[in-house]
Amino acid sequence: MIRPRTVLILGLSQLVCWGITYYLIGAFGHLIAADLGWSMAVVHGGFSAGLAVMGVVSARVGRLIETHGGRNVMVAGSLLTMLGCVGLALARDLWLYYAAWAVLGLAMRMTLYDAAFAALARIGGPEARRPIAQITLLGGLASTVLWPVGHGLAELFGWRGAVLCYAGFAALTVPLHLAVPRGRYQAEAKPADAAAPSPRKARDRRLAAGLYALAVALATFLNSGMSAHMIAVLGGLGVAASVAVWIGALRGIGQSASRLGEVLFGTRVSPFALNIGASAALPVCFIVGLLSGQLVVAAMFFAIVYGAGNGLLTIVRGTLPLALFDPQVYGSLVGRLLAPSFYLSALAPLAYALVIEHLGNAAALWLSASIGVVILASAVLLRRLR
Repeated sequence: MIRPRTVLILGLSQLVCWGITYYLIGAFGHLIAADLGWSMAVVHGGFSAGLAVMGVVSARVGRLIETHGGRNVMVAGSLLTMLGCVGLALARDLWLYYAAWAVLGLAMRMTLYDAAFAALARIGGPEARRPIAQITLLGGLASTVLWPVGHGLAELFGWRGAVLCYAGFAALTVPLHLAVPRGRYQAEAKPADAAAPSPRKARDRRLAAGLYALAVALATFLNSGMSAHMIAVLGGLGVAASVAVWIGALRGIGQSASRLGEVLFGTRVSPFALNIGASAALPVCFIVGLLSGQLVVAAMFFAIVYGAGNGLLTIVRGTLPLALFDPQVYGSLVGRLLAPSFYLSALAPLAYALVIEHLGNAAALWLSASIGVVILASAVLLRRLR
């Protein structure tokens, strides 16, 4: 059984860990570039390197959580976050800067959602669905809370001092992760004639795993690309710069509202149906988004509906494997299946930049809509397999 205290602990740790790692570059990237005299491409390249490291270590970290539990792995991740932040704050040469991001990449895989989801699955088995959704509510506030905090710290101490403060914040997550229970879910014993489920063909199992990995990878690609370029795309379609900023912020509102709805009413909807609904929102929002330059309401719809769909897909990313696969092997199996998503997320900002540069902003939305159709098709096929 997963206690409310465990959910609160992991929710708080997600808020802090996302804010001081994944969203660090958004808070300080321009300051780092100005201080060191590097281009923004070089500065953001460090973050992309960290995401690539997440892909390299994903399967191994998943196995560690499955074997030893989330407590030990996430505590180690907190310590690595401290080390990475200190290295970043001291970096004056490119090699140290990228080395610090490599450490932060390992730390992110050991502390962010996928590690927390695996930890909850190990503790609660099939009962982990609701707690997985609940911790995303606090995690979703990371940029809202830490970006203003980081801005204030940078004004007081400079970006290096602010990143050292982030190392201190990482230290505060150590006791949170030490409080994660060590236990493992044990399925109730069943009579011998009922112990074995109906056999599923190996081909179907492989297909389900492949469809899940494909959908997660493409959704992550969209998230990374939109995080980097949504405001610029809106501006390129004709939305005034000041308006594009606050419309882009509506994405967070849609994301938080959809996650709250899942927490309150999600038990009435299967994860397969939720996956289809969230996936269907993607192509629709991108096609409507093409009208952003002519209709402000279309831009608002685009931002809110994309945020809602993406917010639900983050939850589905953690809950769908509980319905598809044996919870006892959640960590190792999902760790392997997630690896491609980290590589694609590292490539997405550059890929979108090239599409926008050579084909235009509308082409970026058509590309996104096409990817959304593929994600929706995978969701429908997974439902049929089930």
